[in-house]
Amino acid sequence: MIMRYWRDWQSVVYLLLLPSLVVWQWHNGFSWPLYLLELFLTLGVGVIHHNHTHLRVWRSRRLNRLTDLWITLLQGHPTFVFYPAHIGNHHRHQHGEQDVARTYRFTQPPGARGDTNNLLGYLLHPLQAIWVLYPRFFSYLKRRYQFRRTYFYYCVLQYLLVISLWLCLAAIDWEKWLILVLIPQLHGLHWLLATNYLQHAHADGRGNNLQFARNFYGWVNPLLFNIGLHTAHHRHPRAHWSLLPQLAEQYTAQVNPALNEKGLLRYMGRTYLLGSLHSRWRSRSLHNKD
Repeated sequence: MIMRYWRDWQSVVYLLLLPSLVVWQWHNGFSWPLYLLELFLTLGVGVIHHNHTHLRVWRSRRLNRLTDLWITLLQGHPTFVFYPAHIGNHHRHQHGEQDVARTYRFTQPPGARGDTNNLLGYLLHPLQAIWVLYPRFFSYLKRRYQFRRTYFYYCVLQYLLVISLWLCLAAIDWEKWLILVLIPQLHGLHWLLATNYLQHAHADGRGNNLQFARNFYGWVNPLLFNIGLHTAHHRHPRAHWSLLPQLAEQYTAQVNPALNEKGLLRYMGRTYLLGSLHSRWRSRSLHNKD
């Protein structure tokens, strides 16, 4: 088969359904049910981007390159950035002190202790992460220009495709472009970056232990390619996402129960909404425990 794992037909469906919803609403009018589905699919595209970076969907190099460009257009941001930001940084240092986007690096408000897990930290983290990651993107591009010039131009092409698509759609109808394209893309990019906070805030990034990540169970996994099984993913970064449930079983008992959550929305509601009202609902940092 040209596809490595047959379960990636789910990925293909998401990659085709998202632009179909945009085109339908562009020509037939705005629809809240379709728009909400579109917003959900922007999350799916971000997870597909992540999975495709770790393990390419296709056995064909050409199809993988085309998939990169397709995801770039859907996401509104180049796919190459996952290599310096995620593979070369996050997975290499596993939320440790050398991970430039580690959640406990940032302080809010300025001068406060950096290890946070609250609503403000969650909302600020994507902006903070972009601030420290973009210099890595520039360094990555500079090295590719020096040593892999063809690949450098391929990365630049991704930026050009996004800008060209935006300009063309905005010229046709800037209001539709804003509502149906740009806002959903920004929504998806927010979740792509904020997921790091959900999975690692108040976890223990010190040393080689299993307490560095939070795991989520429930509907998030079948709908979003087992993205909640984060400990197993870090331990087996090249494993296909469909294999993670079996791999996760060997780590469940070894992970602190505070890092195993029954559901993503339940966790967010308790930690970021109820936690803003009363201390009993707030999470406790494992990073600062001896």
